[in-house]
Amino acid sequence: MVGKEIPIHTEFIKLQDLLKYANAVESGGAAKEHIQAGEVAVNGEVCTQRGKKLRPGDQVTFNGAAYTVSYAG
Repeated sequence: MVGKEIPIHTEFIKLQDLLKYANAVESGGAAKEHIQAGEVAVNGEVCTQRGKKLRPGDQVTFNGAAYTVSYAG
């Protein structure tokens, strides 16, 4: 599984925004569809809440890739 660190400058990032920011999906609409279809996991558990708040240390897995949220410097 490919791992990628996603640095954020805020306290949290919403799940659908993380997928867009990481270029894992082409649009917010696509993110919504994948999340609601149960294709995205947060910290090892399927998550269907597109507005789920992700904080540094959280890990998202989607489509064979893992994304870890971290603070940007």
